[in-house]
Amino acid sequence: MRVGVLTGGGDCPGLNAVIRAVVRKGVKAHGFEFVGYRDGWRGPLEGVTMELGIEQCRGILPRGGTILGSSRTNPFKLDNGVERIKENLANDGVDALVAIGGEDTLGVATKLSELGVDVVGVPKTIDNDLSGTDFTFGFDTAVNIATEAIDRLHTTAESHHRVLVVEVMGRHAGWIALHSGIAGGANIVLIPEQPFDIEEVCRLIESRFESRYAPILVVSEGAMPREGGDMTLVSGDVDDFGHVRLGGIGDRLASEIEKRTGKEARAVVLGHIQRGGTPTAFDRWLATRFGLQAIDAVAEGDFGTMMALRGTSIVRVPLAEGTAELKLVSEAEYAEAQVFFG
Repeated sequence: MRVGVLTGGGDCPGLNAVIRAVVRKGVKAHGFEFVGYRDGWRGPLEGVTMELGIEQCRGILPRGGTILGSSRTNPFKLDNGVERIKENLANDGVDALVAIGGEDTLGVATKLSELGVDVVGVPKTIDNDLSGTDFTFGFDTAVNIATEAIDRLHTTAESHHRVLVVEVMGRHAGWIALHSGIAGGANIVLIPEQPFDIEEVCRLIESRFESRYAPILVVSEGAMPREGGDMTLVSGDVDDFGHVRLGGIGDRLASEIEKRTGKEARAVVLGHIQRGGTPTAFDRWLATRFGLQAIDAVAEGDFGTMMALRGTSIVRVPLAEGTAELKLVSEAEYAEAQVFFG
């Protein structure tokens, strides 16, 4: 069997670990051949490939990013996109695809599966917002990077008696902000699922200063004020999946806090730092297990499935189930953390 592999959407640590596991087990246990598709769905759409075998996978386990490249290409936005993909797969002699990605990449995989393409999905996103799995790889690394940044910011905030606002990624889901905020001892965490009251934020900040400590505020890029506001945009332009570029809520909050409290406030935007660099041991472990299970699913002809972590077990769920809705922070989970705020 000849198997294609692609990585789509935003890059994250652990992608190379999945590729390595898929290829090594595919070659050694199943005798498969592999084709690497470059830059997400653009690869099979335009027939852009690279050689992919055990040799190409040597030394990539600790590397961030993806040796295959990535993009946010959506074949369903292009004329004859599906037909072009099917034609290129046939021309390349590819019998099945392993698609590694998040909501958008696996959303495409779901539709292609329904249209007769043999595809298996592996869930990847630093946002941890895919409903079919307890955790996605990349999330743990992003949380660790954000937590280390918060740890470092405590000392400078206290030295200068200023408010530090840490903006982390999270368009619709606040998992990175919540986990890193709790782990890093932040005083306030603002997430997209729970619109915030700026007056309450300022009250908590003033309360923190009364204890003679400087406050740290962690905010997801998609967080919104409760009244009279919306998401803060870098640009109104949208990508192939209809997403605008978010960013700037940290600066917006810092400015408002200074204005209302008279305390000096600075914003720190972690941005793509959260995506880059070497994956944590947990993400290497999870990505490897996903890859091993994915290639077994291909060998067994169990197509239209997505690998998922449930408890400590890797299971297979229908792609349609895994991408049906976003996994968001519940009101109860957020309320549980609020004992640490202020």
